[in-house]
Amino acid sequence: MEFFCYHRDRPGSLELRMELLEDHWSYMDGYAAEMIARGPTLTDDGEVPTGSVHILDLPDAAAARAFAFAEPGYQAGAYRDVMLRRWRNTLGRTMWDFPGGATDGNRYLVLGLGTGSPADLAPPQDRDELIAYGPLLSDDGALWLGTAALLRAPDAAAAGAVLTADAYAAVEVHDWHFGGRPS
Repeated sequence: MEFFCYHRDRPGSLELRMELLEDHWSYMDGYAAEMIARGPTLTDDGEVPTGSVHILDLPDAAAARAFAFAEPGYQAGAYRDVMLRRWRNTLGRTMWDFPGGATDGNRYLVLGLGTGSPADLAPPQDRDELIAYGPLLSDDGALWLGTAALLRAPDAAAAGAVLTADAYAAVEVHDWHFGGRPS
């Protein structure tokens, strides 16, 4: 089962987050085989982390909750909240398989928080700029709760246009970067 996890930083937690960076990376190293995508969201200038995205393939919802809530930053109070949802990997690949590479262009997390009828269940026809894409689902996978995408785009407006705007209660666009230990 695939899960989307987004830890959102608590205001004023940058120093704590930086102190815990090695602990965070070490924790994530233990999930390397399960990882589909990972990386920080950042302020518009790309300088300050605002959250941490992890998409993983785990056995069940209990394992996903254990992953999300045992994370060192969460345990230390660096995050204000956690969004944890079932997810479906409609591209069938990891971020490391993205043909566009890890560094060229602007990267974004786009979250569409759903209401009503499911929308954007399949990726758009032009998949070349998609890094990860899929619906957000209830724990049992029966209810559509929205859509999450990681993609490369010229700007935030173009990134947000990947989703059908009027099909969602809200669409969030966050600057995002490939994560993991620096090489």
